[in-house]
Amino acid sequence: MKTGIGCDMRGLLSFQVLWLVSRKPMHGDEIANELGKRRGGKPKAGTIYPALKDLKNRKLIKGVKKGKIITYTLTAEGKKTVKHAKEYFQRCFGEILEGN
Repeated sequence: MKTGIGCDMRGLLSFQVLWLVSRKPMHGDEIANELGKRRGGKPKAGTIYPALKDLKNRKLIKGVKKGKIITYTLTAEGKKTVKHAKEYFQRCFGEILEGN
């Protein structure tokens, strides 16, 4: 998936997924749709579901299945991780985003 600026931002996928799920519980397709709005193209299931599996294996998210749909929420460890990741992101990219 290209952003048109020569940088595809794939390394931020886990952070973006955690941040989205921190805002409200979401299922995989909701996450993909929200990422699509922000990135300019909806990621494929082959991108989203391995990332969700990894975050679940790392105990940062948990899923509750209702029928065929699994809704993801943050675990306590996931909440800590989002907090630290946001602080790190601000330190690394704050000046860039502020235009300095």
